[in-house]
Amino acid sequence: MGSFFGRIGQSAAIALLCGIGLASCNSAGSLTTPDVTNATAAGFVNVGPGSEEEFIINVGRRVYFEKGSAVVTDEARMTIENQAKWLKNNKKWLVKVQGHADDGGSEATQKTLSTQRANAVMTELISLGVSPNRVWVKGYGIERPVTDCDDITCQSQNRRVVVNLREEFDESAPQQR
Repeated sequence: MGSFFGRIGQSAAIALLCGIGLASCNSAGSLTTPDVTNATAAGFVNVGPGSEEEFIINVGRRVYFEKGSAVVTDEARMTIENQAKWLKNNKKWLVKVQGHADDGGSEATQKTLSTQRANAVMTELISLGVSPNRVWVKGYGIERPVTDCDDITCQSQNRRVVVNLREEFDESAPQQR
């Protein structure tokens, strides 16, 4: 086997052996599952047209913001327009608009900015015909980061609003007060 490694290189041989090992596991069925390409996403109960899964996959629930800003960009507006269209066609859903921030500054500043972002998205949704009785906001500030890193790309992912579908109001909804 030493000459075999010499000809193809040790790393290539290791990759080949790993591939053979995985292939034998796959043929035995111990590590594979049936074709799940069209399987529903984990955690979804209702799938298909009008479902939360359809909203997340086909419409998108995240809207991103520039650093230090709660101004809806043209790109964000396109996402919000698609969300509004879908929500007007699927009136059974309530909408919790969750704001997030990772822009530097105090925790209070981040909470305020995240709430302003959520309000900006809610205002757009309502202006596009979504009933205000279905929508409420919650600003989380830096409480729920998507990522936990210092890289500028990771921080930009945390400057977002997430439009979450709900079947009922939660404790943060003004309708509950």
